[in-house]
Amino acid sequence: MADEQRPELPSSVELAWGRRASSGRGPRPTLNVERIVDAAVRVANKEGLDAVSMNRVATELGSSPMALYRHVSSKDELLMLMTDLPLESPPRFTSDDWRERLRAWAWAHREVFQRYPWMVRVPIGGPPITPNNVAWFEAGLEALAGTALAEGEKVGAVLLVSTHVRSDVQLNADIRAAEANTDRAMVLANYGAFLRELTTADDHPALHRALQEGVFDDEDTDSTDEDFEFGLQTIIAGLEALMRGRDDD
Repeated sequence: MADEQRPELPSSVELAWGRRASSGRGPRPTLNVERIVDAAVRVANKEGLDAVSMNRVATELGSSPMALYRHVSSKDELLMLMTDLPLESPPRFTSDDWRERLRAWAWAHREVFQRYPWMVRVPIGGPPITPNNVAWFEAGLEALAGTALAEGEKVGAVLLVSTHVRSDVQLNADIRAAEANTDRAMVLANYGAFLRELTTADDHPALHRALQEGVFDDEDTDSTDEDFEFGLQTIIAGLEALMRGRDDD
Protein backbone atom coordinates (compact mmCIF):
# COMPACT_ATOMS: atom_id res chain seq x y z
CA MET A 1 0.00 0.00 0.00
CA ALA A 2 1.39 3.40 -0.93
CA ASP A 3 2.08 5.85 1.87
CA GLU A 4 -0.64 8.23 0.68
CA GLN A 5 -3.21 5.44 0.91
CA ARG A 6 -2.44 4.48 4.51
CA PRO A 7 -5.10 5.59 7.00
CA GLU A 8 -3.99 8.31 9.37
CA LEU A 9 -3.50 7.14 12.94
CA PRO A 10 -5.94 8.63 15.46
CA SER A 11 -4.29 11.24 17.65
CA SER A 12 -4.92 9.16 20.79
CA VAL A 13 -3.15 6.14 19.28
CA GLU A 14 -0.21 8.30 18.28
CA LEU A 15 -0.02 9.54 21.87
CA ALA A 16 -0.09 5.99 23.27
CA TRP A 17 2.82 4.98 21.04
CA GLY A 18 4.82 8.14 21.77
CA ARG A 19 4.32 9.55 18.29
CA ARG A 20 2.45 12.69 19.33
CA ALA A 21 4.18 15.61 21.00
CA SER A 22 2.52 17.77 23.65
CA SER A 23 0.33 20.47 22.15
CA GLY A 24 1.23 23.21 24.59
CA ARG A 25 3.29 26.28 23.89
CA GLY A 26 5.41 28.51 26.06
CA PRO A 27 7.85 27.42 28.78
CA ARG A 28 8.87 23.81 29.04
CA PRO A 29 6.04 22.05 30.90
CA THR A 30 6.64 20.31 34.21
CA LEU A 31 4.05 17.65 33.39
CA ASN A 32 4.20 14.87 30.83
CA VAL A 33 1.90 12.09 29.69
CA GLU A 34 3.57 9.49 31.88
CA ARG A 35 3.13 11.52 35.07
CA ILE A 36 -0.51 12.27 34.25
CA VAL A 37 -1.42 8.65 33.51
CA ASP A 38 0.46 7.42 36.58
CA ALA A 39 -1.48 9.88 38.75
CA ALA A 40 -4.77 8.77 37.21
CA VAL A 41 -3.92 5.14 37.98
CA ARG A 42 -3.15 6.10 41.60
CA VAL A 43 -6.54 7.77 41.91
CA ALA A 44 -8.31 4.73 40.45
CA ASN A 45 -6.40 2.41 42.78
CA LYS A 46 -7.31 4.44 45.86
CA GLU A 47 -10.82 5.66 45.05
CA GLY A 48 -12.15 3.62 42.14
CA LEU A 49 -12.67 4.39 38.48
CA ASP A 50 -15.63 6.73 39.09
CA ALA A 51 -13.32 9.09 40.96
CA VAL A 52 -11.09 9.63 37.94
CA SER A 53 -11.64 13.00 36.27
CA MET A 54 -9.36 15.61 34.80
CA ASN A 55 -10.02 17.80 37.85
CA ARG A 56 -9.24 14.99 40.33
CA VAL A 57 -6.06 13.98 38.52
CA ALA A 58 -4.96 17.61 38.40
CA THR A 59 -5.46 17.84 42.14
CA GLU A 60 -3.42 14.66 42.62
CA LEU A 61 -0.60 16.31 40.68
CA GLY A 62 -0.96 19.72 42.34
CA SER A 63 -1.67 21.21 38.95
CA SER A 64 -4.55 22.75 37.02
CA PRO A 65 -6.89 20.84 34.69
CA MET A 66 -5.85 23.05 31.79
CA ALA A 67 -2.25 21.95 32.26
CA LEU A 68 -3.36 18.34 31.76
CA TYR A 69 -5.13 19.17 28.51
CA ARG A 70 -1.82 20.27 27.03
CA HIS A 71 -0.84 16.59 27.06
CA VAL A 72 -4.08 14.54 27.17
CA SER A 73 -6.99 15.82 25.12
CA SER A 74 -9.90 14.19 26.98
CA LYS A 75 -10.95 11.82 29.73
CA ASP A 76 -11.60 9.10 27.13
CA GLU A 77 -8.01 9.41 25.97
CA LEU A 78 -6.83 9.27 29.56
CA LEU A 79 -8.84 6.10 30.21
CA MET A 80 -7.34 4.44 27.14
CA LEU A 81 -3.84 5.21 28.38
CA MET A 82 -4.71 4.09 31.93
CA THR A 83 -5.72 0.61 30.77
CA ASP A 84 -2.34 0.20 29.10
CA LEU A 85 0.01 1.35 31.86
CA PRO A 86 -0.55 -1.44 34.48
CA LEU A 87 -0.01 -4.18 31.88
CA GLU A 88 3.53 -5.27 32.56
CA SER A 89 5.35 -7.51 30.10
CA PRO A 90 3.38 -10.69 29.30
CA PRO A 91 4.72 -14.01 30.55
CA ARG A 92 7.57 -15.80 28.81
CA PHE A 93 6.44 -19.26 27.82
CA THR A 94 8.52 -22.19 29.03
CA SER A 95 6.33 -25.02 27.74
CA ASP A 96 6.01 -26.46 24.25
CA ASP A 97 2.41 -27.41 25.03
CA TRP A 98 -0.06 -24.83 23.71
CA ARG A 99 -2.48 -25.68 26.52
CA GLU A 100 0.06 -24.77 29.19
CA ARG A 101 1.05 -21.63 27.30
CA LEU A 102 -2.56 -20.48 27.06
CA ARG A 103 -3.14 -21.27 30.74
CA ALA A 104 -0.04 -19.29 31.74
CA TRP A 105 -1.22 -16.34 29.65
CA ALA A 106 -4.72 -16.41 31.17
CA TRP A 107 -3.54 -16.69 34.79
CA ALA A 108 -1.00 -13.89 34.33
CA HIS A 109 -3.63 -11.66 32.74
CA ARG A 110 -6.04 -12.36 35.58
CA GLU A 111 -3.38 -11.52 38.15
CA VAL A 112 -2.93 -8.06 36.62
CA PHE A 113 -6.67 -7.39 36.65
CA GLN A 114 -6.92 -8.58 40.25
CA ARG A 115 -4.35 -5.98 41.26
CA TYR A 116 -6.13 -3.28 39.25
CA PRO A 117 -9.81 -4.37 39.22
CA TRP A 118 -10.95 -0.96 38.01
CA MET A 119 -9.45 -1.89 34.62
CA VAL A 120 -12.35 -4.23 33.84
CA ARG A 121 -14.76 -1.34 34.50
CA VAL A 122 -13.38 0.66 31.58
CA PRO A 123 -15.62 -0.02 28.56
CA ILE A 124 -13.89 -1.89 25.75
CA GLY A 125 -13.76 0.54 22.88
CA GLY A 126 -12.30 -1.79 20.28
CA PRO A 127 -9.49 -4.28 19.64
CA PRO A 128 -6.09 -3.92 21.35
CA ILE A 129 -4.25 -0.92 19.92
CA THR A 130 -2.06 0.52 22.71
CA PRO A 131 1.52 -0.80 23.15
CA ASN A 132 1.16 -3.04 26.19
CA ASN A 133 -2.25 -4.35 25.13
CA VAL A 134 -0.83 -5.23 21.73
CA ALA A 135 2.09 -7.00 23.43
CA TRP A 136 -0.35 -9.14 25.45
CA PHE A 137 -2.40 -9.80 22.30
CA GLU A 138 0.76 -10.96 20.56
CA ALA A 139 1.63 -13.25 23.49
CA GLY A 140 -1.86 -14.78 23.47
CA LEU A 141 -1.61 -15.52 19.76
CA GLU A 142 1.90 -16.88 20.20
CA ALA A 143 0.55 -19.32 22.81
CA LEU A 144 -1.49 -20.90 20.02
CA ALA A 145 1.32 -20.92 17.45
CA GLY A 146 1.74 -24.27 15.73
CA THR A 147 -1.81 -25.44 16.44
CA ALA A 148 -4.33 -26.52 13.82
CA LEU A 149 -6.37 -23.36 14.33
CA ALA A 150 -6.61 -20.87 11.48
CA GLU A 151 -5.20 -17.44 12.22
CA GLY A 152 -8.65 -15.92 12.59
CA GLU A 153 -9.62 -18.72 14.97
CA LYS A 154 -6.56 -18.01 17.10
CA VAL A 155 -7.74 -14.42 17.41
CA GLY A 156 -11.19 -15.65 18.41
CA ALA A 157 -9.72 -18.05 20.97
CA VAL A 158 -7.62 -15.31 22.58
CA LEU A 159 -10.71 -13.09 22.72
CA LEU A 160 -12.69 -15.91 24.35
CA VAL A 161 -10.07 -16.51 27.04
CA SER A 162 -9.66 -12.78 27.63
CA THR A 163 -13.43 -12.44 28.11
CA HIS A 164 -13.34 -15.28 30.64
CA VAL A 165 -10.56 -13.51 32.55
CA ARG A 166 -12.38 -10.18 32.63
CA SER A 167 -15.68 -11.79 33.60
CA ASP A 168 -14.10 -13.66 36.53
CA VAL A 169 -12.43 -10.53 37.91
CA GLN A 170 -15.55 -8.41 37.47
CA LEU A 171 -17.71 -11.05 39.17
CA ASN A 172 -15.41 -11.05 42.17
CA ALA A 173 -15.48 -7.26 42.33
CA ASP A 174 -19.29 -7.22 42.10
CA ILE A 175 -19.60 -9.77 44.90
CA ARG A 176 -17.29 -7.78 47.15
CA ALA A 177 -19.34 -4.65 46.47
CA ALA A 178 -22.58 -6.53 47.21
CA GLU A 179 -21.25 -7.55 50.61
CA ALA A 180 -21.54 -3.90 51.66
CA ASN A 181 -25.32 -4.14 51.19
CA THR A 182 -27.03 -5.86 54.13
CA ASP A 183 -29.72 -7.68 52.13
CA ARG A 184 -27.32 -8.82 49.42
CA ALA A 185 -24.81 -9.93 52.01
CA MET A 186 -27.53 -12.06 53.64
CA VAL A 187 -28.36 -13.67 50.30
CA LEU A 188 -24.69 -14.38 49.59
CA ALA A 189 -24.14 -15.94 53.01
CA ASN A 190 -27.32 -18.05 52.97
CA TYR A 191 -27.95 -18.68 49.29
CA GLY A 192 -28.45 -22.45 49.54
CA ALA A 193 -30.74 -22.19 52.55
CA PHE A 194 -32.83 -19.47 50.90
CA LEU A 195 -33.21 -21.52 47.70
CA ARG A 196 -34.41 -24.52 49.70
CA GLU A 197 -37.06 -22.32 51.34
CA LEU A 198 -38.20 -20.57 48.16
CA THR A 199 -38.20 -23.45 45.67
CA THR A 200 -39.23 -27.09 45.51
CA ALA A 201 -37.78 -30.11 43.75
CA ASP A 202 -40.97 -30.36 41.68
CA ASP A 203 -40.75 -26.81 40.36
CA HIS A 204 -36.96 -26.64 40.03
CA PRO A 205 -35.67 -30.22 39.77
CA ALA A 206 -32.30 -29.35 38.20
CA LEU A 207 -31.62 -26.69 40.81
CA HIS A 208 -32.48 -29.07 43.64
CA ARG A 209 -30.11 -31.69 42.34
CA ALA A 210 -27.38 -29.11 42.80
CA LEU A 211 -28.72 -28.26 46.25
CA GLN A 212 -28.64 -31.93 47.27
CA GLU A 213 -24.95 -32.01 46.35
CA GLY A 214 -24.32 -29.01 48.61
CA VAL A 215 -23.15 -26.89 45.68
CA PHE A 216 -24.43 -23.66 47.23
CA ASP A 217 -23.50 -24.39 50.83
CA ASP A 218 -19.95 -23.03 50.61
CA GLU A 219 -19.76 -19.92 52.78
CA ASP A 220 -16.92 -18.50 50.67
CA THR A 221 -18.76 -16.02 48.46
CA ASP A 222 -15.75 -15.10 46.32
CA SER A 223 -15.23 -16.72 42.96
CA THR A 224 -12.45 -19.20 43.63
CA ASP A 225 -9.35 -20.12 41.69
CA GLU A 226 -11.02 -23.47 41.08
CA ASP A 227 -13.97 -21.76 39.40
CA PHE A 228 -11.64 -19.83 37.13
CA GLU A 229 -9.59 -22.92 36.30
CA PHE A 230 -12.73 -24.92 35.51
CA GLY A 231 -13.88 -22.33 32.99
CA LEU A 232 -10.41 -22.07 31.49
CA GLN A 233 -10.04 -25.83 31.16
CA THR A 234 -13.48 -26.01 29.55
CA ILE A 235 -12.40 -23.50 26.91
CA ILE A 236 -9.15 -25.37 26.32
CA ALA A 237 -10.99 -28.69 26.06
CA GLY A 238 -13.29 -27.17 23.46
CA LEU A 239 -10.37 -25.91 21.40
CA GLU A 240 -8.67 -29.29 21.74
CA ALA A 241 -11.80 -31.10 20.57
CA LEU A 242 -12.08 -28.76 17.58
CA MET A 243 -8.50 -29.46 16.55
CA ARG A 244 -8.85 -33.20 17.12
CA GLY A 245 -11.95 -33.27 14.94
CA ARG A 246 -9.97 -31.79 12.09
CA ASP A 247 -7.20 -34.31 12.54
CA ASP A 248 -9.79 -37.10 12.26
CA ASP A 249 -11.18 -35.77 8.97
